[in-house]
Amino acid sequence: MTEDQIAHLAKKLILLAVIGGALLFAFRGRMLAAMRQAVIWGLLFLGVTVGYTLWQDLQRGVTRTQVFTEAGQVSVPRGPDGHYHITMKVDGTPLSFVVDTGATDIVLSLDDARRIGIDTDRLAFFGNARTANGTVETAKVVLGEVQIGGITDRNVPARVNGGEMTGSLLGMRYLESFAAIEIRDGRMTLTR
Repeated sequence: MTEDQIAHLAKKLILLAVIGGALLFAFRGRMLAAMRQAVIWGLLFLGVTVGYTLWQDLQRGVTRTQVFTEAGQVSVPRGPDGHYHITMKVDGTPLSFVVDTGATDIVLSLDDARRIGIDTDRLAFFGNARTANGTVETAKVVLGEVQIGGITDRNVPARVNGGEMTGSLLGMRYLESFAAIEIRDGRMTLTR
């Protein structure tokens, strides 16, 4: 422990001792009643906390799902991070994408490329992409089949990012294949 951590801990222990002493003094002779009240308040606090957490999980589960509203249309909620996340099947494997209007192409992370069966050791990383983290090498690939709900595209050009990337990106070239993109009330709707 550092000196700052020890000092912080000591301050908390002194505060706890002062509050504890004041409570003991206030409830002297009525300790059983005080303990009963403390247990009741503790259980109430725990119940409210658990209820709030479950409500938040329920809300996230309801609002984070993709909705296929009609043939040729998909609606996606904005995630808690402020981005739109779309799950698509690429060559039969579900992958999660972040919609990135700053990306030109579909860009797969190395991990996602491997998940769909691309041998990343054999790729030719001759391309370059400028990102917020600097320039990275990319390799051109063609995705056999990309599917979002009932929408299927074949022979879709994409790139594999040779650098560190936590997820894959859905760029403008693919988004432009939709007739309309609408963002309203925290949802993005793509219409083919």
